[in-house]
Amino acid sequence: MRSVATPAQARALLDAVRAQGPRGTHLVAFFACIYYAAMRPEEVSMLSADQCELPKEGWGRLMLAGARPQVGSAWTDDGKPYEERQLKHRARRAVRPVPIPPVLVAILRAHLEAFGTTSEGQLFSAVRGGPIRSQEYGAAWKEARRKALTPAQVTSPLAAIPYDLRHACVSFWLRSGVSLAETARRAGQSVAVLQRYYAKVLDGEEGKMNTLIDQGLAEHESGAEGP
Repeated sequence: MRSVATPAQARALLDAVRAQGPRGTHLVAFFACIYYAAMRPEEVSMLSADQCELPKEGWGRLMLAGARPQVGSAWTDDGKPYEERQLKHRARRAVRPVPIPPVLVAILRAHLEAFGTTSEGQLFSAVRGGPIRSQEYGAAWKEARRKALTPAQVTSPLAAIPYDLRHACVSFWLRSGVSLAETARRAGQSVAVLQRYYAKVLDGEEGKMNTLIDQGLAEHESGAEGP
């Protein structure tokens, strides 16, 4: 997938967000949730402190329970430009536990220490209060791409929008050997969709999987008893 950033490029983009002053520092954790936990932006918007298990050391966990997509005031009952919903492809009140690596645990702990939460317990908010808007974090992302990427990369589809960080995360999990079923579970997606959209990533692993099978067969044959 041409839009997928490498881990090094993702870190450079996060650093470029952080360099944009206090607002950039506030948004680093927002983008980090998308990249390190494969969260959808509307899921990050709803993330609250009580959904975060953030130990001082090791892996943590996010207990995702809802989403707040931006849909436009004309499409909601109360005229607000967003609507709170259950997780995508999940029943109402369903919870999706997502283990998160120490790097994201540290980022979220630092975010909570620096910014606290909104009155409703959410980690992220707009400058003037209320849910964070795509226009706001989209502008920060555009500036980060301009600073972190080469001119040729800026004009390419590489990490063109924040959602592409989710693709990068899923691709990284698959390349790291995480099973299709577990990747789908963590990302809140179906195995069929992963197979359709990440076919190139999976194809690229064929040689690696063949090598593992060869190694397993060799170990079995070397330990087998003769006739």
